[in-house]
Parts: sequence; C-alpha cells; structure tokens
Amino acid sequence: MAIGKNKKLGKKKGQKKKTEDAFAKKEWYDVKAPAPFSIRQVGKTIVSRTQGTRIARDGLMNRVVTVSLGDLKPDGEDDAFRKFKLKIDEVTGMQCLTNFHGMDMSTDKLRSLVRKWATLIEAYADVKTTDGFTLRLFCIGFTRRRPNQQRKTSYAQSAQIRNIRRKMIEIMVREASSCELKDLVAKFIPEIIGREIEKETQGIYPLQNVFIRKVKTLRAPKVDITKLVEAHGGAAAIAAASKVVAAETVDEAVEETGDDEE
Repeated sequence: MAIGKNKKLGKKKGQKKKTEDAFAKKEWYDVKAPAPFSIRQVGKTIVSRTQGTRIARDGLMNRVVTVSLGDLKPDGEDDAFRKFKLKIDEVTGMQCLTNFHGMDMSTDKLRSLVRKWATLIEAYADVKTTDGFTLRLFCIGFTRRRPNQQRKTSYAQSAQIRNIRRKMIEIMVREASSCELKDLVAKFIPEIIGREIEKETQGIYPLQNVFIRKVKTLRAPKVDITKLVEAHGGAAAIAAASKVVAAETVDEAVEETGDDEE
C-alpha cells in the first residue's frame, strides 16, 4: 500500500503536532468614533489577516462596538452610565470608521432613578432624520414634589400622564426629524431633549430625571462613503492618522527585531 493512501503509515510514533500561535495570523485595527465625540480613538479590534479568498476587511465590516460615554469625552466620569453602540461602516488602511448605531443606559443607573412616592412615565417614538435614518427613541421621566408641597406622595393623575406622554412623543419627533444623525447624536450627549421635555411639561406636572434612555436603529440608508469620511474629519485627517499608525507599527517591528538579535 502506498504511503499517501494510509495516513498512519506516514507518521512516526511519538511525533507531536506542531502548535501554532493563533495570534500570529491576526492583525490589530484602530476603531475610530465619528465627529460628535471629543475622543475619537475608541480602542482596537482584532481580525485574521488577509489570506487567500478570505479578506480581513470582510471580517471587520458591520461589527458593533459598545463604548461608554465616559471614554468618549474628557472628564466624562459623570456620564459613564450612558453607552453608545458604534457600527463599523468602512475600513481605510488600519483604521475602522464607525457610525452611530444605538444608545442605552446602564442597568444600575436606571435602578438608581426609581423612587417611592413618585410616578414613572415612559414613552417611545419612531423618528426619521433628514439623512434617512429611522430610529426608535425611548424616553423615561419621574414626577417630583412641588415647592412647599405638604403631601407625602407625588402621584400624577391618569389624564396628566397621558398629556405628558403625548408631549414627550411630540418633542422627540420634533427634535429628531429636523436634523441629520450626527446632529441628533450631538443632542444625546448633553441630554438636550430630556431638558426640553422637563421644561415644557412643567405646566402639566413637574418632572425630574428625564432621559432618552434608549435608542435603536430600525433602518439605515446605504452607506455614503463621502459623508462618512467627512464625519471623521475628511480624507486628509484619516491619511495623517494612518501614517502615524504605520510609523508606530514599523517602530514596534524594529524593537522586536532588536530584542530577537540580543
């Protein structure tokens, strides 16, 4: 019998299979946040490098990363409870360009807001931005005591709750449908919509701790590369960042070579 036909004949007894480092075939890419955020360098993500018909770019596209707002702005410890989801829409060089994909609040923050003797009011609305993104916004708010109130509880009546919920939906639709996605994200960061709701519902019943607690992307238009590049500071900024990353990679390779020679 030929050696090629029987796998056992080709192996020597006691010979072990070569163990290969799994990370030797992988590459690290920088994840970049879009323009509304102050800190653009989110972190790094790993992917198997291009080999044969398998392309590294295909493995990175449409990945969703979750980042705390505390890591996206300087001195953002107070906003660490807000979590943004960023979706990778394009890969240029060793950089992954992301766009807004959703927002959420941490569970411990939501639980800390709930109080006794007050009414919790929630509302949601489907909105469409001027650049074609369809989002679902969820709002939450709590009634608060009026000045000089003697009564222990601050419960709103059913009619007041309905009016407040109607007002919440009206403000969310008004604020979101009149701007592009990047401008809407800029409103989420300082909680402009929540403050607007709190202000306009004073005549119905005073509210406190009003937040857009969650945002989901229901439908997104086809990715416009030009707009995405502009949102990341333009082609010149991306090219400059790519050169810096390439230089750092070369320096690391030189250091490793020097260590090996020693």
